[in-house]
Amino acid sequence: MRFFNTEGPVRADDHYSLPPLQRWDLEAVLTLIEQKKYFLLHAPRQTGKTSCLLALAASLNQEGRYRTLYANLEPAQPYREQLDPGMAVVVEQMSRAARDQLGDVAATDLGRAVIAESTGGTRVEEFLTRWCARSSVPTVLLLDEVDTLIGDTLISLLRQLRAGYPKRPSQFPSTVILCGVRDLRDYRIHASSEKAAITGGSAFNIKAQSLRLGDFDRVEVATLLQQHTTETGQRFTAEALERVWDLTQGQPWLVNALAYETCFERRDSRDRTRPITIEQIEQAKEALIQRRVTHLDQLADKLREDRVRRVIEPMLAGTALGEVSEDDRQYLVDLGLLRRANGGGLVVANPIYREVLPRALASGPQDSLPQIAPTWLHADGRLNPDQLLLAFLAFWRQHGQPLLGSAPYHEIAPHLVLMAFLHRVVNGGGTLEREYAIGWGRMDLCLRYGSLTLGIELKVWRDGEPDPLNEGLVQLDGYLAGLGLDSGWLVIFDRRSGQPPIRERTDSREQPSPQGRHVTLIRA
Repeated sequence: MRFFNTEGPVRADDHYSLPPLQRWDLEAVLTLIEQKKYFLLHAPRQTGKTSCLLALAASLNQEGRYRTLYANLEPAQPYREQLDPGMAVVVEQMSRAARDQLGDVAATDLGRAVIAESTGGTRVEEFLTRWCARSSVPTVLLLDEVDTLIGDTLISLLRQLRAGYPKRPSQFPSTVILCGVRDLRDYRIHASSEKAAITGGSAFNIKAQSLRLGDFDRVEVATLLQQHTTETGQRFTAEALERVWDLTQGQPWLVNALAYETCFERRDSRDRTRPITIEQIEQAKEALIQRRVTHLDQLADKLREDRVRRVIEPMLAGTALGEVSEDDRQYLVDLGLLRRANGGGLVVANPIYREVLPRALASGPQDSLPQIAPTWLHADGRLNPDQLLLAFLAFWRQHGQPLLGSAPYHEIAPHLVLMAFLHRVVNGGGTLEREYAIGWGRMDLCLRYGSLTLGIELKVWRDGEPDPLNEGLVQLDGYLAGLGLDSGWLVIFDRRSGQPPIRERTDSREQPSPQGRHVTLIRA
């Protein structure tokens, strides 16, 4: 029985999958190969790049007009500033791939000879020159994980490919496809051999194009899920299909992971006579996030990088990106963290990532929370919003100040501490959803617990700014209208210098909104 794949390249015999060569513009790729071009394929991790390269290699080799070799260069990553061993690993990867994929046993002997006779700065060029000269047909070389190389090893590889370029197609690959997460223009290569950072474009100015592998579209998501229905008879309800699309926005790993979690991990879903419902999709989503599966864990780990923080922190705070460089913004798009919406603005790539980012940032404050008795629950387990308000005020007065220091992003520390508290409240019995947008100066939270839905708007009052009360009330009106609610919370965190301690200034009162909704105003 086939299943949804979440680890490594797809295998059609084992996995539900879309034909890899249909995931890009194959006609354009073949035209570039016909024209002997060197070009790039880039996309975020776990989107199917390797599957596409392997399928292309198999197709070209079967056709017979080209000899096509795929090599993964990630094993050379540890050799930063160590050109000789780094380039030796690259040659070994190519020579062993030739043996394994093409049956060219002699390639391994050639690789050993080149490593013995050459220095790191010429090994790749020498191996490819001698190996390509042995072939009666042009060579197409597919190099995967190129941007995992660091410093001198990456510069040397690019320059050796550029040096051999004039010798193609008889003594050098007719076409080279470099594959990685980022576009070559975004490479900023720091090496001990150079006084300044080298850009990828300057080290590899023979690049013809950069192709980006996209996510699944809505039809492709439905097509993939339908394969499970065809093979097992278990169908997805229309609402469940739509929810998979909404949550993932077609990110290939997320689609497969969400479907696998639902159809194979959950005991109540293994009965193939029962359809997959939207409730099961929601439960699977929550399970993936709570388990911090590898893909999401790697995503969260990126939040530690300064260039990621420079973009994500103002986005979460709802402030403008200001002087954040185009390089930093494009880097997050290439990582798949962000995407450009229809209007061109940056948004978090999908709702699951939108959940993961603030949860990961709030994990420090959440782990630092003291033990809190769930006084916000009725005896029958229902959430009591009045008691929740009292519990939060007491918590914030006592623990807000010290917990702010445990938040990793200083500008949104109050948001993160509040979310940590609310995560303790829902604790498997509800959900906490977030909405945020650049330039609006706010973050919206929606707490759902049983039949109760609570809309919360967060604002920050900073030095030199007017009181955000009126603006917040207007914004909360709009948010509550979208949720179909007539009441909610407006929380204003006073971050101005010279204010009284948190325990003295935190209070709440009722405040009508411009449209007559009941608002609980909390100043903290």
